[in-house]
Amino acid sequence: MKYADLHLHTVYSDSTYTPQELIAASVKAGLSAISVVDHDTVEGIAPTIAAAKKENIEVVPGIELSAEYEQSEVHILGYYVDCANKELLLKLAKVQQNRIDRIHKITEKLKELGLALEPDDVFKQGTGGTVGRLHVARAMVEKGLVSSTYEAFQKYLGDKGPAFFLGFRVSPQEAVSLIRNAGGVPVLAHPCTLHNDELILKFISCGIMGLEIYYPEHSQGMINLYLDIAKNYNLLVTGGSDCHGKGKSEVRIGSIKLPYELVEEIKAAKGGR
Repeated sequence: MKYADLHLHTVYSDSTYTPQELIAASVKAGLSAISVVDHDTVEGIAPTIAAAKKENIEVVPGIELSAEYEQSEVHILGYYVDCANKELLLKLAKVQQNRIDRIHKITEKLKELGLALEPDDVFKQGTGGTVGRLHVARAMVEKGLVSSTYEAFQKYLGDKGPAFFLGFRVSPQEAVSLIRNAGGVPVLAHPCTLHNDELILKFISCGIMGLEIYYPEHSQGMINLYLDIAKNYNLLVTGGSDCHGKGKSEVRIGSIKLPYELVEEIKAAKGGR
């Protein structure tokens, strides 16, 4: 049997894994195919493909686009995107600048809460790729403002937290269109984080082609519900560990192993449906 993990990150967004470390971890986990879906960037794909050649691991080029809907963050995965697509790259440049501006807003909010954190404290947590809340959380741990990244999100940075700020300026519809126009397959990431299953139907109407059903935080009840929705709306089934290396409390790679047949179904859906 061949297995895949279609939700992995590198240092080009908010993981601690370099492409080479990610491939080594993928080999150890017994994976035959992976997808790098860094947040709002495709810069990590080429070096991961290069590293994978030595280990005969298939790399599905992907991305995780950050969108916003009614003051909540929505993530849209894109598989088999053309990494050289000009429209996509132009939009990503704008979103990455929005992400930088967002860090300034978040640190301002933290200062108002009595937590002294400078934007540069956050930026040095990254390696030149996109910056996000996980970088803020790591900086807060390093400064002794919280004991863990989990505490940072629970108390301050979560979607309802006092230091939360959106600022992506991309709608789910626009994210779906960007992916499809770049020849990719748009998939709604970790639907459990929406906390409202009715929104899934809203995003289906935006043109998503699949649901990320197999995910570490999905209960069996959630999986059964999402499988029913996928069947009823003719959606692709995907999944992945959402591994960020050592950037989160546990290294998840290998916790989700998709049958390779699901990768083949996504591949067959490129440019269609």
